[in-house]
Amino acid sequence: MSATASESAPSSSRVRPTRQLALGVIATGMLMVILDGSIVTVAMPAIQSDLEFSPAGLSWVVNAYLIAFGGLLLLAGRIGDLIGRKRMFLVGTAVFTAASLLAAVATSPAALIAARFLQGVGSALASAVSLGILVTLFTESAERAKAIAVFSFTGAAGASIGQVLGAFSPTRSAGTGSS
Repeated sequence: MSATASESAPSSSRVRPTRQLALGVIATGMLMVILDGSIVTVAMPAIQSDLEFSPAGLSWVVNAYLIAFGGLLLLAGRIGDLIGRKRMFLVGTAVFTAASLLAAVATSPAALIAARFLQGVGSALASAVSLGILVTLFTESAERAKAIAVFSFTGAAGASIGQVLGAFSPTRSAGTGSS
């Protein structure tokens, strides 16, 4: 009976690192999602020249992502409520990561557009449940405010870092050196 009592009332020192780890994982996931969008925006000229996109075709690099993301965000949130937010976040992060790898090795416009669509799917799955997980984990208002601040800061940092990293993409610097 004492084992049950100790399992049902874990010490705060055991719970705290778990919540902090969860916050770190969720913030890192959102950093990846936002960083990716920011990098792609800046690297568009390099993408266009490397994969020989037409100007109209190039818009699909962004549109494919946004259609999937916007179209699935609400549905992903509801499915997360039904199957579990943690599971949805992990599936979304895995889909996003796999799609990012596919985008990195894309050799044709169609392959990149398909990978960007899958990135949008993964982003929607992970993003839809992220804040819900944080609000559930951090129930005290002061802790919740700090967790949301960390989450928000990593999003803003991702957008800023992406602008810088997108300017230094290998294809862009290679293209600039040959002109």
